Amino acid sequence: MLYLGVDLGTSSVKVLLVDETGAVRKTASRTYPLEFPQPGWSQQNPADWWNAVVQCVPELLEGEDKAQVAGLSVGGQMHGLVVLDENDQVIRPAILWNDGRTGRETEELNADFGKEKLLSLVGNIAFAGFTAPKLLWMRRNEPELFQKIKKIMLPKDYLVYRLTGVHSCDYSDASGMLLLDVANRRWSPELLSYCSVTEEQMPKLFESYESVGTVLPEIAAQLGLPEGVVVAAGAGDNAAAAVGTGTVGNGCCNVSLGTSGTVFISSDDFRLPPEGNLHAFAHADGAYHLMGCILSAASAYGWWTKEILKATSDNDEQNPITDEDLGRNPVFFLPYLMGERSPHNDPAARGAFLGMSMDTTRYQMTQAILEGVAFAIRDSVEIARSLGIEITESGLCGGGAKSPLWRKIMANVLNMEMQVPVQEEGAGYGGAILAMVAAGAYGSVREACEKLRTERRIYKPDPAIAARYEKRYQVFKSLYPTLKAAYPTLAVKE
Repeated sequence: MLYLGVDLGTSSVKVLLVDETGAVRKTASRTYPLEFPQPGWSQQNPADWWNAVVQCVPELLEGEDKAQVAGLSVGGQMHGLVVLDENDQVIRPAILWNDGRTGRETEELNADFGKEKLLSLVGNIAFAGFTAPKLLWMRRNEPELFQKIKKIMLPKDYLVYRLTGVHSCDYSDASGMLLLDVANRRWSPELLSYCSVTEEQMPKLFESYESVGTVLPEIAAQLGLPEGVVVAAGAGDNAAAAVGTGTVGNGCCNVSLGTSGTVFISSDDFRLPPEGNLHAFAHADGAYHLMGCILSAASAYGWWTKEILKATSDNDEQNPITDEDLGRNPVFFLPYLMGERSPHNDPAARGAFLGMSMDTTRYQMTQAILEGVAFAIRDSVEIARSLGIEITESGLCGGGAKSPLWRKIMANVLNMEMQVPVQEEGAGYGGAILAMVAAGAYGSVREACEKLRTERRIYKPDPAIAARYEKRYQVFKSLYPTLKAAYPTLAVKE
């Protein structure tokens, strides 16, 4: 049988055709634009996501036995606010995960509603990227549109709705809305009331691997699918990527270097970080996970090389950097280009180079970008370790993981073994696995991951380099507290 896994990313959609052995037969992708109507704002037209899927799926099925397609699922960008009216039409562009307009609303939730109360009710404090602050922003700034809201959903759920006609959401993605009682897997009446929305406006909740329904007949005809294709609820991109890399089961860890950077730690039990500086979310395997998220990872490197250097080759920028340079770079980079989430929860934070002199080279600055992201990821790893979680190895995936230099830096900054899948297709591959479970090919997500486990390349830290990075990290972690008070003064005010 064949399965489709959809990765709904920030800049593109990627669709995979996967067979029952887990082999990726084909991939297809389409890009779409991002809108930045004001500094720090980020939004997108949901119609662009659907149009990309409509183009990709027939391309994948060309020359294939379409009757063999049994299931489909989506792993998608989290936290984005998609709102529909009474006719199921999109009311406004989706406000995305990396949008920073909700600083005021986030502060109100944490201060007025209260961090302790938030932790007790939904297991997380408010972050600017979460969905609940976006609803409060919309209520305050777009009251007429807010009154038209009939259904609230997340980006991947809009695709599921277009496929099945069902308003659904899975627990892993819903965990990042600040509207879900994560520990008890139900919408929180208190948070819904605070945001002036009702449970009727929220989608129906499913486990990620559960069937939401089947592809609508007219949509199946449009996409070239057979009737009766099962659609799983899907998962947030990080939970889906974790499934795709086999990060299921107690204590498993995975680091992703995508547009954002994440550290993902799976757990059989619900764990609550006392300060709320890591996210406590449901996992796509039916259990839970802790997650730290930095808002700029591979996107920071892309900004530097493409927008600033106008570089044409990653090799030209990275090859001059040797093992002797690692841990000895005098230049630091704070990767807070879109503000920061974990652990600082500061939408006003901004990127910065420090330690430059007249003899600083472009290669030192390039190295500082890679190291700054690794240091910021380590901030979250250290919080997890402070909770008594022993982390001695981790998977490593995402676009940034394609760089041998960045792999080496990650292994030595975190001072642990990094395992890079030989075949890594991210959230789309995890989506295909969830589709297999929903269609009955496997009894559970963990069973599927065990039987489909992929080959990995191992990157171990070098003791001498890791020791040098330990000293540099101690300097790095002092920089944000030093600059924090200055960040709110940097914005240009009319």
